[in-house]
Amino acid sequence: MSDQSSPAAPGAITDVAGIEVGHYSDPRRPTGCTVILAREGAVAGVDVRGAAPGTRETDLLAPGNLVQQVHGVMLAGGSGWGLAAADGAMRWLEERGIGLDVRFGTLPIIPAAVLFDLPVGDARIRPDADAGYAACEAASRAAPAEGNVGAGSGALVGKLFGIDRAMKGGIGTASITVKGVTVGALIACNALGDVIDPDTAQVVAGARTEDGSALLDTRRALLRGVLPKPLLAGTNTTLGVVATDAVLTKVQANRLATVAHDGLARAINPVHTMSDGDTLFALATGRVPLEGDDAPGMTVLSTMAAEVVALATVRAVRAARSLRIGESYFPAAVDLP
Repeated sequence: MSDQSSPAAPGAITDVAGIEVGHYSDPRRPTGCTVILAREGAVAGVDVRGAAPGTRETDLLAPGNLVQQVHGVMLAGGSGWGLAAADGAMRWLEERGIGLDVRFGTLPIIPAAVLFDLPVGDARIRPDADAGYAACEAASRAAPAEGNVGAGSGALVGKLFGIDRAMKGGIGTASITVKGVTVGALIACNALGDVIDPDTAQVVAGARTEDGSALLDTRRALLRGVLPKPLLAGTNTTLGVVATDAVLTKVQANRLATVAHDGLARAINPVHTMSDGDTLFALATGRVPLEGDDAPGMTVLSTMAAEVVALATVRAVRAARSLRIGESYFPAAVDLP
């Protein structure tokens, strides 16, 4: 486990009423899972932009489909194997009577998405149902740890010119409150591209130069004609959840997930590639109505969502710490000038 003595985040997704977060970080290798719980239910939406996603229960979030609320979202490492972590969350919630009454039992609804962290350590070690259960046991309203934890334990960024020139990714969170409405985000950043500070346009973490001592700037390198190394599809992916305490319909929740990707586009370059499975979920816990002359409305809510996603993405790499696995060394943003 890494030291999480990073600077205080600009708020957290748990600032949203009704949201809890729990991490499980595997002690055997850098991998794990992160659960975002909404015990009382939340209207949900999703938008998958990456071309190589690994997901579960995303179709039911379409506005025309039956289920109206979910009870949490699971984010995990381990590629497709990591989807098993959602089984543990279902077991944990069912034991507490939380879920959809289907007459023959209480069925928790837990959409999930995974990222590819198999190159870091023993790839046979992946999040499973017990890991998902443990993440739920750890869930609370406290601001979640950031950096090398949970689904971000084995995350790397800047792999376009080879994994040997990559840097450490991780988990980040942020929140904003406007006119009494709060929007928060939690992002697990395992991007193929670089992470950019939207306010300065400077690369924070990403592909390094050949000698490994400095940032390359992937966008500028590609535009100069530097060719990337051959890539295995799906070996990257940024995952996240945007949550709000506003009252939203499923149509609005799906729209919020869509516009939240604007935050990824501001903070990652390149993003939504053929080798990323970028997926964002939206959760609305329904505590604050978006009605009245003084209410923010969907335009303001959408702006807030993109902003917190960008903030949380940058936080994910700034809170990360370096990782050494065998002969491989992945520095963090704090290690490079």
